Amino acid sequence: MSDAAHILVVDDDARLRALLSRYLSGEGFRVTTAGSAADARDQLRAVQPDLLVLDVTMPDETGLEFTATLRQERAGTPILLLTARGAPEDRIAGFEAGADDYLGKPFDPRELVLRIRAMLRRAAPPPLAPASTRMRLGETAFDWERGELVGPEGPIYLTGAEAALLGALAQRPNEVLSREEIAAILGMDEAGERAVDVQVTRLRRKLEADPREPRFLHTVRGRGYVLKPGG
Repeated sequence: MSDAAHILVVDDDARLRALLSRYLSGEGFRVTTAGSAADARDQLRAVQPDLLVLDVTMPDETGLEFTATLRQERAGTPILLLTARGAPEDRIAGFEAGADDYLGKPFDPRELVLRIRAMLRRAAPPPLAPASTRMRLGETAFDWERGELVGPEGPIYLTGAEAALLGALAQRPNEVLSREEIAAILGMDEAGERAVDVQVTRLRRKLEADPREPRFLHTVRGRGYVLKPGG
């Protein structure tokens, strides 16, 4: 799928846009570029990209603001943020806005390609899975083979990080996973425990009737998190 995928690159640096366009095109992707969030909105009226690569520090509308808006308009489109700010707090802000992944500048373009391909694989509709990979969580059902959460009104969108987190917990139900284990699973080692907490908070909003009183995704003080399934 990734060899034919359409990538929208949004960055106010014309030189970087040109470099990314050439490199990603050479890797087999179709590439559209935009110099601002406003320009990207114009592009999105005409194209349907499979993935967006967004700069965080754009002049008119930041990548974080644009990501938050896109999550409401295009919930299922993977988003990778690029930024010169690589501190854990910046990564956490990106995940809170709804980004699927985060890459600090300067970066090796080969790493960018690897992350893009991984995100596209997670977003691709997987083949039907056997019933044994499905778990009931109240009125929702999660299939960890497909990374799909379905509620009474239909599919509930999960970012790649949310699906990976829920999948890891679902395959080890009633077992406490430490924040360190979860960070390693999600590839968030640099962001640390706070990034894990952010993903848990986001996931509870989609799983729990009352995220403040979780029924399924529990905190075990001093140890980590545990998923307790049930009908």
